[in-house]
Amino acid sequence: MNGVELFLLGRTLMKIGEQAMPRPTPDSQGSIRSVVVALGDLVAHPGTTVGEIAARTGLPQSQVSAAVARLEQAGSVNTEPDPADRRRRLIRPTAKPSARVAEVRAATIDDALATALSGPDGTAPDPDILREVAEALDLLAHRLTPSVAARARDLDAAAEPHTKTTP
Repeated sequence: MNGVELFLLGRTLMKIGEQAMPRPTPDSQGSIRSVVVALGDLVAHPGTTVGEIAARTGLPQSQVSAAVARLEQAGSVNTEPDPADRRRRLIRPTAKPSARVAEVRAATIDDALATALSGPDGTAPDPDILREVAEALDLLAHRLTPSVAARARDLDAAAEPHTKTTP
C-alpha cells in the first residue's frame, strides 16, 4: 500500500463512520466530521481555544467555531473566559458525557460496514469477510490511536526545514 491508497482508504473509512453515527438534529450546526475532529482534539487538549484546535487539526476556524457551538448546545463541552486574554474562550469536555455523546458512542458500525461490503447488486456480504474486516478495523483502532497520529504530525513538523527568506 502506498500513501495515496492509505489516504483514500482513510476517506472511505470516514464515510463509513459517518454513516454509522446517529443522525444529528436538523438544527445542528457544523458537519459531523468537523464536530468529531474538534471533540477528539478537545479530549486530548482540554482547556484549549478555537484557534488552537484549528491550528492542530487543520480545520478552518469557522468550522471549529461551528463545531464547538454544536458541542456546547449538546452539553458536551463547557466554555469559560481565558484569564490570559478575556476575548478568547477556553473549551473543555464536560465531566459527564451528554446524551448525544452517549448515543454516538453506543452506535455500532455493523450496518454501515455491511452496506459498504455488500455486492454491487445489494447482496449481503459474505459473513466471513464481514467478520475479517471488522476484526482488522478493531486491530487498527487499537494500534493506530489519535496519539499515534499526533506523534507523526509532530515528527513531520520537526523535520521541516525552518528557513527564513528575506526580500
